[in-house]
Amino acid sequence: MHAEPSDESLMLNYRDGDLGAFKELYRRHSQGLYRFIAWRSPRRDWVDEIAQDSWANLHHARARYTPESSFRTYLFQIARNRLLDLLRQQQTLLSSEMGGEDDALAAFDYYADTAQETASPESALENRQRIADLHAAIRKLPGEQKEALILQQFNGMSLGEIAQIVAVPVETIKSRLRYAMHKLRQDLTQTHSQVASKGAV
Repeated sequence: MHAEPSDESLMLNYRDGDLGAFKELYRRHSQGLYRFIAWRSPRRDWVDEIAQDSWANLHHARARYTPESSFRTYLFQIARNRLLDLLRQQQTLLSSEMGGEDDALAAFDYYADTAQETASPESALENRQRIADLHAAIRKLPGEQKEALILQQFNGMSLGEIAQIVAVPVETIKSRLRYAMHKLRQDLTQTHSQVASKGAV
């Protein structure tokens, strides 16, 4: 039984003209890339454009590809750079644009919709409320902290991969994740306390 080729070997094959290798890379990474973009984009109407541009830019850059980092890191860097380009074109401050409420819905709803729920209606309702609370808490995070959290928790990236994508030291990523988790715990604890207080009235 043959082991599946790595992403990097597929990309090298694609670089050399193997279109089948591109199809396999797209199959493996299109959903994860889309979710990452949906979380990071301040505008919903940019998500499809950035996703399409990312694959197109990958195609145009294939001749220069060398496997210095993981393929996924390489692909996500392309998407992130395209998002930053759009933000610059709009002359919008990145720090103020990363917290858009509606634009995070597309990615978060994906997790809620694809979760296999076999629980009772009451439990399902509670689960949906917990997801909504988590969604709201993540939405409030500063952009850099939210980005690091999404890459780690929803895309399964290592600290090193995240550091490569956002071009900061690993220690900075650790700090962002630490602050993000602290803020999430604070926010969720406060939310649950408020719900419990209302229920006790």
